Amino acid sequence: MRLHDLTLSGNCYKVRLFAALIGQPLTLKPVDFLGGEQRQPAFLALNPFGQMPVLEDEGRVLRDSQAILVYLARKHGDPAWLPEDAGGLAEVMQWLSTAANEVQHGPADARLALKFGLPIDLAAAQATAAHVLGLLDAHLQRHDWLACGRPTVADCAVYPYCALAGEGGIDLAPYPALRAWFDRLRALPGYVSMPGL
Repeated sequence: MRLHDLTLSGNCYKVRLFAALIGQPLTLKPVDFLGGEQRQPAFLALNPFGQMPVLEDEGRVLRDSQAILVYLARKHGDPAWLPEDAGGLAEVMQWLSTAANEVQHGPADARLALKFGLPIDLAAAQATAAHVLGLLDAHLQRHDWLACGRPTVADCAVYPYCALAGEGGIDLAPYPALRAWFDRLRALPGYVSMPGL
């Protein structure tokens, strides 16, 4: 199982994190992002969007970190990570959508603008981040985990860019329940970190 990886990408990290939590070995294939490898024909044949991560497994090629989390959970994880019942599955999926939308356009974009200098509206990203982090904090004041009362792929999907929000100029001090959730995640057996965490 090979992961085309970028060390500083929160989206790649969420895949590495979940694989570590379930004890699934990955062969990491670093992508030369600054050299433009993701725009070369060989990489575009794997992912025409030119984005990381990409997972190759037994002839199957998957793109998008949320889709990869679902795949790993179904193929290699305990069903607790991705519920089989309709209600539990929907509960997890709504947080995967949040990771791909509000979290991506909030804390992730703020980090891209401030840390990496991408031409993104920093103020708009920080405003979106404040909104989504506030919603997450309110949810986590009532729940230890995002979905189903236990750790799921939802937690792995949402965690990275929220925990890295400081790199986007976002103060996490106003979100104590969110920070306590970070600590619970970091205490899970198999947890691995990434630069910035």
